[in-house]
Amino acid sequence: MIVAGADGCPTGWVVCRRDERGVLDIQVVKALADICEGLSILAVDMPFGLLDVPRRGGRDCEQAARKLLAGRASSVFPSPCRPALECGSYAEANAISKKLGIGLTQQMFNILPKVREIDELLRQRPGLRTILHEAHPELAFARMNGGKPLPSKKRKPEGYADRRRLLVAHGFPVEIDRLPGAARDDILDAVACCRTAQLIAEGKATCLGATDVRDRHGLAMNIWF
Repeated sequence: MIVAGADGCPTGWVVCRRDERGVLDIQVVKALADICEGLSILAVDMPFGLLDVPRRGGRDCEQAARKLLAGRASSVFPSPCRPALECGSYAEANAISKKLGIGLTQQMFNILPKVREIDELLRQRPGLRTILHEAHPELAFARMNGGKPLPSKKRKPEGYADRRRLLVAHGFPVEIDRLPGAARDDILDAVACCRTAQLIAEGKATCLGATDVRDRHGLAMNIWF
């Protein structure tokens, strides 16, 4: 059983792959489609399964995630509505979203290309829908920390050290802290998602949001950790 976790980075995706022996391989790839072959589960820190109309608080799974991340709730970005997905500028995406009820954050617009990439991948290759699962690193770290969200920010030295320590303690040692095109906290997030993928594969993961809820293209709206 081979599992992987992925986190978006400026040059593509940081991917942590774990083989049957528990050996980790961490690399940067341009496209998620390049690394799906041979995986049992791929857990990705990126929203998919989108609402047609934006809702305050976002999807049910996002609302549930924020409740579990007291003090770190802002790390759960509100996902975009589907009509905003194809917009080429923030002004256009925000205007469309606002017209439907709620504006789009600049943070979310910045990662729209990644959201679009996953959306297109899952719609073009339906077989991947049982492999790709949405994850969230801060939920993964909170689970490793006995259910308590980490108070320190991941980009701060103490926050980075706390997260790396938790990964090592749970059998996911991080041997590198630099990769071309990726920040070191991107690497930790990818490894955290890889642990979530392992838990999903073992039937031990927690799923937020009803598993029978789908968007209009049949994509699940869940977050796993």
